[in-house]
Amino acid sequence: MREAATELLARMPEGTNITDLLVSRQRREPGRALYAVKRNGAWTDVSAAELHGQVSALAKGLINAGVEPGDRIAVMSKTRYEWTLVDLASWYAGAVVVPIYETSSPHQVQWILADSGAKLVFAEDAARAGTVQRSMQELPEPLPVWTMTGPGSGLLELQAKGADVTDDELEQARTSRTLEDPASLVYTSGTTGRPKGCIITHGNFAELAVNTTEFLAEILKEPGAKSLMFLPLAHVLARAVQVICLAAGVKMGHTGNMGELIEDLGTYNPTFLLVVPRVFEKVYATARQKAEDGGKVRIFDAAAATAIAWSKAVDAESRGEGVGPSLLLKAKRVVFNKLVYARLRAAFGGQVGFTVSGASALSPELAHFFTGIGIPVLEGYGLTESTAPATVNLPNRNKIGTVGLPLPGTTVRIADDGEVLIKGIGITRGYHHNDEANAAGFADGFFRTGDLGRLDDDGFLTITGRKKDLLVTAGGKNVAPGPLEDALREHLLVAQGVVIGEGRPFVAALLGLDPEGLARWCRTHGKLQLDIGAAATDPDVLAELQRAVDHANRLVSRAEQIRKFSVLRQELTEASGHMTPSLKLKRNQVIEDFATEVERLYGKP
Repeated sequence: MREAATELLARMPEGTNITDLLVSRQRREPGRALYAVKRNGAWTDVSAAELHGQVSALAKGLINAGVEPGDRIAVMSKTRYEWTLVDLASWYAGAVVVPIYETSSPHQVQWILADSGAKLVFAEDAARAGTVQRSMQELPEPLPVWTMTGPGSGLLELQAKGADVTDDELEQARTSRTLEDPASLVYTSGTTGRPKGCIITHGNFAELAVNTTEFLAEILKEPGAKSLMFLPLAHVLARAVQVICLAAGVKMGHTGNMGELIEDLGTYNPTFLLVVPRVFEKVYATARQKAEDGGKVRIFDAAAATAIAWSKAVDAESRGEGVGPSLLLKAKRVVFNKLVYARLRAAFGGQVGFTVSGASALSPELAHFFTGIGIPVLEGYGLTESTAPATVNLPNRNKIGTVGLPLPGTTVRIADDGEVLIKGIGITRGYHHNDEANAAGFADGFFRTGDLGRLDDDGFLTITGRKKDLLVTAGGKNVAPGPLEDALREHLLVAQGVVIGEGRPFVAALLGLDPEGLARWCRTHGKLQLDIGAAATDPDVLAELQRAVDHANRLVSRAEQIRKFSVLRQELTEASGHMTPSLKLKRNQVIEDFATEVERLYGKP
């Protein structure tokens, strides 16, 4: 199949925008809890009426401060409830929101502020406000900066000033925007070159939300449905999910402190989660290492094998390719549920019925593992340019290893060279002030994703790699690095694996170590604690990494296997310039910065 599409299930009325989702909810169910805010260790519900009141007051404050429809408002903060207030209040005032990752450098902030033409900035706290202030030194004139938390919070000051703005003035500003108008300028995280500002419209967010609500009704319309957001709200995926939850009436909580995530999951008890693959990888690796620490690794491995086998049998049956799990397999799963699986589910809060995995590729083996232990994984696919979700698996139609079916109002096409092309309700109308990128990014109404993929006979999409990442060895063998890298990251010691081999005689890899995993591994194996530099040459560490490479090599043909590897002496992070804020690897930057290591792998001093 070269093209698949799903018909639109719902439409937003003409002349409406995102804010109408909250207005409608507040009118129909004013007492419904839409958010929960953690204060002093306890979660406090925020009703639709309370949210509407807080958003309206802040929007009036923005209008009083001179914000006009179409103005750009930048936001730099980690994930928190106040981020949501600013987002919604800006839309009520008719403004366009420009998210900035809270880890961004002053140089990155300066580029986004200048390119977007921001009129004012919200910063989470005094520290982020300082970053913003430093970034404005090269701007023609400084911008007002309002803090969102801490002493002298700008939100409280603005809400107080909004008392001078009438309800009619607010309504005039709120209704000035339609589905065709920009709601946000979302800058790509930039694995290569400068970030590009994607114009995301009210229609992109809102129509995607009402259609996803119907498409995933089993999750989103479940009574008592609630989710905990811990991904950065500067990422379009997290914000798209927030609008989806608003449309569906799903209660949303936030946690911006990853150190408190496990505790927050246990007290909030979400029914579904949006998760990136790295979270699954770390949970699995940590759980296995704990089992090894306690002398129970054989039990864990048997439990993992059972979970994977059970999930694969169920998956095969759903595809019409098998008869489902055998009686013996079912019995083993019941036993391991008591010994292993229940504790793993408890780590996610104990009530998670589904997880949705996005942002990057997830190993099918990990998807089968978590599905098998009772935390079903629905993998989806999308980009900043598609307002995140473009395809997703469904609870009753889930093919593990694929990224699912097109969302309603979306068409997926496979080009002659294998590139995935998408058009539909979520696709950006273009890049801000970037005609060159617009010309290169679109063809015949479709967005060129740069990803390679295939569609099966049922319309399920499988992503096979990136056009730019596909390696061609000196022997002419095409190698997709993604599956190998996914498998490498499953090991406790490995944070990142960079598979190389373009124009080379064989495939090799650069391995970046995980400091937390290294520390745990050293304790388990009775070794003195090693830093990353020392670990790079430690014989025991190298032997363990060889086992990780051997595991990955079992997934591919001999010609595609990793023949040699080198361990990097530094961590690959956003701060080092090798990862984007959304945890995507900057492959070209890694290869460029570690060119000496690459040459040594191929026998050049």
